Amino acid sequence: MAQINVIGKNGGRSIELDLPEVNPHVLHEVVTWQLAGRRRGTASTKTRGEVSRSGKKMYSQKGTGNARHGDRSVPTFVGGGVAFGPKPRSYSYALPRKVRQLGLAMALADRQQQGKLLAVDGFDLDGKTKSFVAWAQQNGLDGSERVLIVTDDELTRRAARNVPWATVLPVAGLNTYDILRHERLVIDAVALEPAKHEVVAEGVQQ
Repeated sequence: MAQINVIGKNGGRSIELDLPEVNPHVLHEVVTWQLAGRRRGTASTKTRGEVSRSGKKMYSQKGTGNARHGDRSVPTFVGGGVAFGPKPRSYSYALPRKVRQLGLAMALADRQQQGKLLAVDGFDLDGKTKSFVAWAQQNGLDGSERVLIVTDDELTRRAARNVPWATVLPVAGLNTYDILRHERLVIDAVALEPAKHEVVAEGVQQ
């Protein structure tokens, strides 16, 4: 059972979370699934039926000494169509919800084990970047590490969004990939409460 201390205006308590043991394979599966869903899949090539070429036979079938060709749209000619080229498609695929939930819980467990998880109840900021930077320095965030700020506090998100080393997300946007690509995680304490934690873990994570 992990003990997570809560700081902030309404802090001074701890949250108990039953976090799983970190399994790199599960994290890899979830991150791969997320990135596949983010791929645009817009690459497209023209087939021999789509290129702008005449369909007329190039020359006589016999007597020229050349190979027997039909038209110039075939892939063997410059300007012809592409054989087996990419077409617009979706790279997304289904991943069991329990695996997604487990991956998110493992990402939280990894940051907690490293001492890089900070739960906050009440940032008490005024929406100014200067006030967020001062708050960050008071809590050991000096800009040497990338920090993911997950909060529904609009003033906090506004204050942190212009800081180059910070990424801001609402609680509903919490996902495995963004947790793992940042060294530190600062999150609303309410999102880690057992009941709320289950709801967050069911997110799409795209």
